[in-house]
Parts: sequence; structure tokens; C-alpha cells
Amino acid sequence: MSDSISPQATGSQQTTKEAPFGLMAVFDSPAQIVAAARQTHDAGYQAFDCQTPFPVHGLDRAMGVKPTILPVIVFFGGLAGALLGWMLQWFTNATGFEAWLVVPVRGYEYLISGKPLLSGPAWIPVIFETTILFSALTTVVFMLLLNGLPRLSHPTLKNASFARATDDRFYLVIEARDANYSRSATEAFMRSLNPIEIEVVDS
Repeated sequence: MSDSISPQATGSQQTTKEAPFGLMAVFDSPAQIVAAARQTHDAGYQAFDCQTPFPVHGLDRAMGVKPTILPVIVFFGGLAGALLGWMLQWFTNATGFEAWLVVPVRGYEYLISGKPLLSGPAWIPVIFETTILFSALTTVVFMLLLNGLPRLSHPTLKNASFARATDDRFYLVIEARDANYSRSATEAFMRSLNPIEIEVVDS
């Protein structure tokens, strides 16, 4: 196994005037990437990521990834949808907003077959639908925002060897913005992980 910077990556770093995005270590098995991620997290690195050709069980835990706040956001999104569905039917069936607005806005207070204007059971279908609608929209929007998407490109895609991330290689990238990042120290640490190779990732 090679534990040094590849010539191609070194040449790329020498020709570019931009600061590198970070360093990338290449592995060839799920067990190796999980072990490398655990050691990287234990070493105090925070700004690092792993790319694998398929989901690897236990990798998130090894990286120290915390549970996402997305379920909490979706809950409140669904709650807002439920309240909106209830208020919509309350306005259109039972009352209006004439007491709250300068210009009276009336609803549709139709008494049909003696049915009550305020009927919770009859409103459940609409409340359910607006809850699901708002939950789904909240999930999509905040999933994209929390993941920093949409993003049309990424520095790792500039490395030719990264094409095997969808085939049979596993990658660990430590970003230069990490507080513990040092070119020499981080490279030495990556060598201790026994990767196939280490490459510079240009910005």
C-alpha cells in the first residue's frame, strides 16, 4: 500500500495558486473506512467526510454524526398544516373574520341537515391532508437546506481517482478548514490509517 501523496496530486497542488480543500485517503474495504472514520473522529477532527459506493453500516456512528434535527422541524411543519386545515374549515363553515378585520370577511355559514357548524369529526380528512402536505414540503425543503443542497459541484470531483467512489473505493476527506488541520500533521495521521494512497484535494 502507498502511504504518500500521489505524484499527480502533488503536481496539481504545485500548479494551483488556491489553498487546497484538504487531503483525501483512499481505502478498499468497508471495514477500513469505518475504522479510519472512528480514528479520525477520536483524533479530534470535525470537518471531515466519507464517500462510499454503498451505505456502510455503522459509519455514521464511527464519524460521530449527531442525530438530525429534521424530525423536529417536520413535526412543527405538520402541526402548522393541521392548524391551517382546522382554521380553513372553521372560517369557511362556522364563522368569518369580520370581528378581526377592518373590512369584514364572511365565511359560508350554511346550515345543512341540522349538522353543527363546528364539527371536529367531519374536518378530520382535510386536517389530515394539510398535515401530510406541510410535513412533506417541510421534509424536502429542510433536507436540502441542512445538506447544503443544491450543489452542482464539489472539490473531490476534480480528482480522477474519485470516479471509483461509485464502484469499489472508499474515501475519507479531511478538510483544510478543520481547526486541527495541518498539512504535515494531517498527512502523517492519514498515513497511520494505512490507506491505499493519499491525495491532495484542490479547492
